[in-house]
Amino acid sequence: METTSVGAPLSGLERGTLRELLVHGPRSRAEIARELGMSRASLTRVTRALVDQGLVTEGALELRGATGRPSEVLHVRPEGRRFLGVKLTSDRLFAVVTDLTARPLAEYEEALRSRSVEDAVAQIGGAYERLSREHPDISAAGIGLAGEVVSVSGRQIVLQSPFLGWREVPLADLVGERLGVPATAENDVRALTAAEHWFGVGAGYESMVLITVGTGIGVGMVVDDRVVVGAGGKAGNLEHLPIDPGGPRCQRGHRGCLASYLSNAAIVAALRTPGLDYASVLDLARGGDPAALQAFRDAGHALGVLAATLANTLDPEKIVVTGDGIAVTELARAEVDAAIATHRSPDEAPLALDIQPFEFAEWARAGAVLAIRDFLRF
Repeated sequence: METTSVGAPLSGLERGTLRELLVHGPRSRAEIARELGMSRASLTRVTRALVDQGLVTEGALELRGATGRPSEVLHVRPEGRRFLGVKLTSDRLFAVVTDLTARPLAEYEEALRSRSVEDAVAQIGGAYERLSREHPDISAAGIGLAGEVVSVSGRQIVLQSPFLGWREVPLADLVGERLGVPATAENDVRALTAAEHWFGVGAGYESMVLITVGTGIGVGMVVDDRVVVGAGGKAGNLEHLPIDPGGPRCQRGHRGCLASYLSNAAIVAALRTPGLDYASVLDLARGGDPAALQAFRDAGHALGVLAATLANTLDPEKIVVTGDGIAVTELARAEVDAAIATHRSPDEAPLALDIQPFEFAEWARAGAVLAIRDFLRF
């Protein structure tokens, strides 16, 4: 079984070179030097260090332009490092191990024993031990969860995670101590946005928006090739965007906001029928029930307003929609598109939404991408 060795921390130039190869694919030395503004001598030293650490390999000669001589091309060695990614929901843990290019090597999931911090950290440790038997030498771990995650004096703190009932939890520190490897934590929507930007449907774009709909509503944004965090780590908090001032109240008392229409709970509440859950309302809508269909139409209108607002504000190259409430795009696509058309200038090009039914394993992979980005300190 092949193992990997963890060398000395990477220098800034080494991290920049490795990121260039990870995100943009194989490059010649000349291409990397131009992109990063490095001298030939500096790049030679950087390349040697990355090869010695098993992170980069030298490939065959390739003609990289219309003219000129063939150049030796540098490639990332995917097996050079392994990373653990974790996604926590209110009741389950999803985990993956990936290589350096975020390709999943193994997956694991189980129910949470409880919502206590101690039990969750212990279960993350158990998942790490289980997965590392087949994929040893995991270099770092990343955890994504719903809630507000901020950096305080260099420490990542979960300020609050309503679905887990957590407040002011130093999750990254606790997991790092349990696993014995560096760990990082982040809001799950922001983590997924970063993963899709580097290694998924947003690869190659300098700007994108990712909207998640379902139990909660989340917005992740990339502007100028960077994930937007905000001064307080709360960028993208648009759950209470006004939709209709005469609409129903959300759980926080706002009337007619996005959350009062688009969340799964709001769709269920619209039927005013005790005993229903989201799956039941979805079945009713697919069966043609008028009240259920209207609830989804109202949700579709709200989603369209949100998408148009983000498009008008950020002018992104791509807007991705995902989440466990993605059925709204199936049942109310006409309402989504009509709301977008109403709130966009007639002179604007049609807004194409990229609908992506990501499974939870993809959210766990996003945790591994957090660890990769932390490894590169990006």
